[in-house]
This record gives sequence, C-alpha cells and structure tokens, in this order.
Amino acid sequence: MIKNKSIFLIFILCYLFLACSEKKESEITVKNVETAYWPIFRGDQNLSGVTNELLPDKLELLWSFKTKYDIISSPVIGFGNVYIGSTDGKVYSIDLLNGKKVWEFNTEDDIEASPLLLDQTIYIGNLSGTFFALNALSGRIEWKYEISGEIIGSANWAAVPNSSKKQVLVGSYDTKMYCFDAETGELKWTYETDYYINGAPATDGQHVVFGGCDEKLYILSVIDGTKKGEVWAGSYIAGSAALLDNRAYVGHYDSKLVCIDLVEQKIVWEYEDEERRGEFFSSPAVGKDRIIIGSRDYFLHCVDRETGQKIWKFQTRDEVDSSPVIVNDKVVFGSTDGRLYMLNLEDGREIWSYEIGAPIIGCPAVSGGMIVIGAEDGCVYAFGENK
Repeated sequence: MIKNKSIFLIFILCYLFLACSEKKESEITVKNVETAYWPIFRGDQNLSGVTNELLPDKLELLWSFKTKYDIISSPVIGFGNVYIGSTDGKVYSIDLLNGKKVWEFNTEDDIEASPLLLDQTIYIGNLSGTFFALNALSGRIEWKYEISGEIIGSANWAAVPNSSKKQVLVGSYDTKMYCFDAETGELKWTYETDYYINGAPATDGQHVVFGGCDEKLYILSVIDGTKKGEVWAGSYIAGSAALLDNRAYVGHYDSKLVCIDLVEQKIVWEYEDEERRGEFFSSPAVGKDRIIIGSRDYFLHCVDRETGQKIWKFQTRDEVDSSPVIVNDKVVFGSTDGRLYMLNLEDGREIWSYEIGAPIIGCPAVSGGMIVIGAEDGCVYAFGENK
C-alpha cells in the first residue's frame, strides 16, 4: 500500500512538473509574439536588413494564410500581428500567433509595396498611386492621398527636427519623392527626379537617400526636400539603398553593387562578379564587415564592406530578387526557385531551407524567433520553433 502511494505521489509530482513546464513554454511563445517588432521593409530606417534575433538551425512551418492573388509585398510585424499587402488589392492584418485574419482593407488596386508601421498606423500605397494611412489595430482609414503614379516601394519615416512631429516619405512612378505629415497627411514637400522611383527611401534622420531609373542616387534634406547632392550610380536602380557610417550601398541593373560616400558624394568601390553577370533588383543587407545581396544570376553574394571584394557566393536554382536579412550569425532570404533559405553568415553554407513551391520576391520579416514571408502563390508563411 505504501509502495503504491509512493508511486502515485511520484506520478502526481511528475504531472505537475510537466504541466508547469508546458505552461512556461506557452507563456514564452506568447511573450515572443507580443514583443515581436519588425516595423518596416528591411527592419529599420537605414534599411540595413540586420537584426540581432536568434534563430534555431531548424525551423518548422507554424502557419500559412491565403490571400486571393500573388504576394510581392514584404510583411511587417507589430502589436502581435503581421501586416502585408497583396495583388488582390487588400491590406491584411494577421495574428502572428495563429495565422488568423484580424482585419482586411480593400485599396481597390494591386499592392506590391510593403507596409510601414509607425506608432499605431500602417502606411502603404497601391498601383493606382493612392497612398493610405490605416489604423493598425482596426484597419480604419485615417487619411489618404492621390499620387499620379504607381507606388512600388515601401514608405519610410523621419522625425521632424526640433519637434515631436513625424513625417512619412514615399516615392512614386510619377518621378517624385513625397513627404507627408504622418498624423494629418498634409503634404510637406516633394522632390522631382528624372525618371521612375522604384525602391524605398532610406534615412539617417537628416537626409533622405534613394535611387531610381534615372541612374542617380539622391541625397535630400529631411526638413524641406532640398537636394544636398547626387551621385551617378552607373545604371538604373530598382532596389533600395542601405545606409551605414555615411555610406550608401546599392545594387543596379548593370550587375554591380556600389558603395557611395555620402559626404564626398563619390563611388568608393564597385563589386561585379567576374564569373557571371546578373542584375541586382535585391536590396543589400549591411553587416559589421560584409554586405549581402541577391542577384538575377541565381546567386546570393557576400562581399567585404570595406573593400568590395568577394567573400563567398551561394547558388540557388533561380533569380534572387528577395532582399536578404542578416540574423545574427545567419542569413535568411527567398528565391524565385520557390525556396526560403537560411545560410551561415561566415561561409555561406546552407543550414536550412524550405520549399514553398512558388516564387519569393519579398523580404523576410524576422522577429520573435520567427520568420514571416509572402510568396507568389498568394500565401503568407510563418516559420519558427514548434513548442
């Protein structure tokens, strides 16, 4: 009898221990979701594509969410939700924990641009040129502005100097860069270039830096949009520049990755693969000592940040328009071969991959121990550890 009671007590204690452990794991997962934050294409205002998040070597598909048409837009994360646009014309808010729809908003035309999450507002444009400010919690429209050209790139933001106000920046196919009051939608200034603007503007808080199809990299004042300088890059720029230490890094159509000194306003170095040429539509990730960028030559390229010399390259099965993210000691990116890849940053060795089966154009959002990405099958995918 005593022996049976002892066994019973041991059983109860083990049960309670396991129950507490499961509860703790659940709380950690929920906490990660609630604190996850990736508010902008490329992760920050510099468009650096870098995060100190920790990812395990093996990930599982946690959930997927289906829209009606292709997804070219890149997701952002905040308030426990994923926000993304679709070519079905809608902006979606999706619960990061379970992949369920929170709300949707119909913009009435295709969306290729990525959202910007600033405070409690989502900013996004569509191919009709309508730029929307939506409440991130409800999807309710706060303001909108009709621009005369397609909006392809993500918006960015900057604080107004010596003020508590913020302003939102976005480029368009009407050749102009726009600056709006973030709260009211009042147009503060515009700057006209010579051709289409495809990518997102980067900012260091004082300058707005971007390129376009006129082959130039522009440097504007955040305050009033006056031009502080321009540098001829060598070919038209489809992606976005990344900023670090007064330098801009950007790829262009003539198969070159360019490093530009923003103070001297000149090209410091150019990288071109001698073995195989391919256009750069991807935006670079800028790490401490290396630059990572995808190319239409089917490779992901890693080059020395100071010299522009090749360190390694990784071959996929198709073009790499997806912009990579440096995640601590790893690199995450997609390819039009339908796969999501995770590589070792040091040597480019493949650690993990997942075959979605549809082309991936957008940039991954990485936060809360999770990777979120959209694909041209119209689905949003979330990967992480299944606890």
